[in-house]
Amino acid sequence: MALLTFKGGVHPFDGKILSKDSVVERLEPGAELAFPVVQHIGAPAEIIVKKGDRVLAGEKIAKASGYISANIHSSVSGIVKGIELRTVQSGAKVQSVIIENDYKYEEAETINNKKLQDMTRDEIIAVIREAGIVGMGGAGFPTDVKLSPKEPDLIDTIIVNGAECEPYLTSDYRRMIDTPEKIVAGLRIILQIFPKAMGYIAIEDNKPDAINILEEYVKDEARMKIARLKTKYPQGGERSLIYAVTKRRLNSKKLPADVHCIVHNIDTVYAIYDAIVNGRPLTTRIVTVSGDAISEPKNYEIKTGTYYGEIFNGHNSFETEPIKLISGGPMMGMAMAEYERVPMIKGTSSLLAFEKDEVAECETTACIRCGRCARVCPSRIIPVMAAKAADKSDKKSFVKYNGMECCECGCCSYICPAKRPLTQMIKTMRKEILADRRGN
Repeated sequence: MALLTFKGGVHPFDGKILSKDSVVERLEPGAELAFPVVQHIGAPAEIIVKKGDRVLAGEKIAKASGYISANIHSSVSGIVKGIELRTVQSGAKVQSVIIENDYKYEEAETINNKKLQDMTRDEIIAVIREAGIVGMGGAGFPTDVKLSPKEPDLIDTIIVNGAECEPYLTSDYRRMIDTPEKIVAGLRIILQIFPKAMGYIAIEDNKPDAINILEEYVKDEARMKIARLKTKYPQGGERSLIYAVTKRRLNSKKLPADVHCIVHNIDTVYAIYDAIVNGRPLTTRIVTVSGDAISEPKNYEIKTGTYYGEIFNGHNSFETEPIKLISGGPMMGMAMAEYERVPMIKGTSSLLAFEKDEVAECETTACIRCGRCARVCPSRIIPVMAAKAADKSDKKSFVKYNGMECCECGCCSYICPAKRPLTQMIKTMRKEILADRRGN
């Protein structure tokens, strides 16, 4: 059977060999943790604790402040030291709840006491909302909202995104290898919400062991299949993934539900299982620590709110002083100016450290009109034309050249022999136009 894929894409060095075989280690947090109120797309959560309060592990400390928002829970027990601004991965400063860890890890009451078979669709979604689960592939979209489309009976395809196409990242891979039964159980919960849907666990073929393990677990599941994907970046992008599995096309004006699909990251599905079966809110995740500047690349299970600096507090070290630090993957992640006091949040998938900054060291030259950017673009636009319009602040031409359809995957910048920052130019213009449309 031919491998499922999409048109376009690139094949960067994946670097997964560095950490894929490391058994997940639990990294304990330090004396202080910080919980930013923005760990998701949508409205910031509303803080419901105050300085001096004692909180328990799993206790809600900030509540969703709108339909598109998410609850935030403490991952430790301790005392609220204050409400302060903290720098997050993007470099922005965000209001955060600061908690002094008492190292007792006393737990709050569970958020669900019902058995799955006794729960209605609305009750399942309510628990997921209470748990504060968001898309953990990086987007951070509230999961309960994604599970509440306008026409739920039209949903016929649930895709569990196990592609993990970003180079170096292996956290989803470890989740599939180490707890495949919980991934399947999580998908079973989602399929209970959508009784007319078929579930697909989509995995790139560079993870044959994960494919084999999960195929064994779904062999008796009438409504589940493994979708074998061709290894190619950005195979895990929502549009690329939906097309690869269903051949349905998605554009910037549509949501996956508009083509009768819902897509969830592997770790999100695990979090759904944990909330429904164990009654636990989202307070931990697996984080890949890798790159050529890391002495021991590996995966850690980390509590949200833990500072990045704790990774190097007796657990790991730099092989050489890194020139570039990235939160997330090297293609779509964010370069970090600092890390020691930056807290890890629900969407934190990795910390990558590199000896060189290949982007900064590249010398940009004039476009040679080779057309490579158009050939690799998964959105099927002509990036050089959209970037040219962006460079001239020509919003009308930018829209004409379908610049708003860019998924910001970085393929065009990666493949460009002139080393032009095409993605960055397009991304900046997209933000300006979206702000104009919102009236900002």
